[in-house]
Amino acid sequence: MRFIQKLKASNLKILFLSQYYPPEIGAPQNRLSELAILLNKKTDVNVDVLTAMPNYPEMIVHRGYRNKFYHKETINGLTIHRSYIFCSKSKSIILRLLNYFSFVFTSFIVGALRLKKYDVILCESPPLFLGLSAYSLAKIKGSKFIFNVSDLWPESAEKLRIISNKFLLNTATLLEEFLYKKANLITGQTMGIVNNIKSRFSEKNIYWLPNGIDINKFSPKKDNTWRTENEFKNDDFLFLYAGIHGHAQGLEVILNAASQIESDKIHFILLGTGPLKSELIEIKQKLGVDNVHFYNPVKKEEMPDIISSVNCSIIPLKKLDLFLGAIPSKIFEILAMQKPVILGVDGEAKKLFVDHGKCALFFEPENHLDLKNQIINIYSNKSLYRSLVENSRSYICEYFDRSKIADDFYRVLKLNFSEKHNKP
Repeated sequence: MRFIQKLKASNLKILFLSQYYPPEIGAPQNRLSELAILLNKKTDVNVDVLTAMPNYPEMIVHRGYRNKFYHKETINGLTIHRSYIFCSKSKSIILRLLNYFSFVFTSFIVGALRLKKYDVILCESPPLFLGLSAYSLAKIKGSKFIFNVSDLWPESAEKLRIISNKFLLNTATLLEEFLYKKANLITGQTMGIVNNIKSRFSEKNIYWLPNGIDINKFSPKKDNTWRTENEFKNDDFLFLYAGIHGHAQGLEVILNAASQIESDKIHFILLGTGPLKSELIEIKQKLGVDNVHFYNPVKKEEMPDIISSVNCSIIPLKKLDLFLGAIPSKIFEILAMQKPVILGVDGEAKKLFVDHGKCALFFEPENHLDLKNQIINIYSNKSLYRSLVENSRSYICEYFDRSKIADDFYRVLKLNFSEKHNKP
């Protein structure tokens, strides 16, 4: 018994701090939860999670979590600590900041008063401001601080015109630089993010922690149940966009391309929700297109059935230099299930999946005529379609298997933060 206790005492204890986590639906939720689960399965690692009451993207706290300051539960073997967060559907910058800072404050209170000591605190950004809570907790708990950057803030907020106030932008830039300097390790989701931070903070320890996919959960299968239930014919060619309907995606490019398609066999599925969904529905009505179909978001477990029923996916982003280093997370699920992609993202994503993996076609971001041409190309060219299908899953399995990514990160954590490697 003493030997077992000694082993447990030497385990690497990690706290994941993120505003977003399941049962919420979304890319960071899936990515972080699966990484936490895989690390926690290691015999010498214990992972806990500190997150907000689930509310995203509806911005309404889910039933069972409302009117609570603190809630503790177990999900997939992980202990999940949740704290209060202010929610509002308003687009007001003041209320949006209140949303962020309410969780900064409550997560610090819960972390300081209720949680144990951790060897490592890994903080997900954005929101950038959560780094304040993570750094403060790391100081009082004597923990190492990992800052995981999945989007460059405030740069992206400024270029997407989400924040235009110069004082707020300058203040956020100072905070960003402070957190980079204080982090014991900075992890970036893409090489674009990693290279951007390296160019400004060359002395820091920076690691590429890419997104990926559980290749066992998303594997090819022949199931047209969703297609049949939604009254699409077997010979209809379905293009899917699944994800947030927001500013960054520029989904009007799909609507404009759809208005140029003459074949009644080609249909476009826009699945999800977000701040611009109502505007997109209005655009559809103005264009008078009947080949575009909007669907509400579904649980992660339902996505394989939907993907298996479609023929191809369209993944766009707006034409901004900011996105030259972006890799939309939804691409992994699609390709793992052997469905090709029409990709409207230049830069790193194009190099990986179009040039190197040869499992996607490229169209110029925001160019609906270019998108239309690629839609017709993949629909009419059967040999091209088969080639893209054959390359898709093999490429994902080789380079973006989430279990391999977790194993590599585990070795980095043990090398940098385990007790054995940190004795004076």
